[in-house]
Amino acid sequence: MSQAPEQPIDGGSFDQVLGQLRGIVERLEGGNLTLEQSLAAFEEGVRLSRAGARMLDAAEQRVEILLRDEGGTERVAPFGGGGGEPGSGQR
Repeated sequence: MSQAPEQPIDGGSFDQVLGQLRGIVERLEGGNLTLEQSLAAFEEGVRLSRAGARMLDAAEQRVEILLRDEGGTERVAPFGGGGGEPGSGQR
């Protein structure tokens, strides 16, 4: 049974890329692929992973731009889940 690698939707969202990556992982974990199919799926996974990383980098840049104050000074704070003040070390 031959399965072609999934083609990402042009201009797709991060969620679409993540869904495609999950599909590739399931196919690889299924153990029904030939070596060549496994390599092709892995290559597609690497390509999607890099595309997702670029999307995350772009989102991070947008957040940093939004956090700049009017003087151009960045007010970047680490992301934390504990509700502490930025830079307080609380998480």
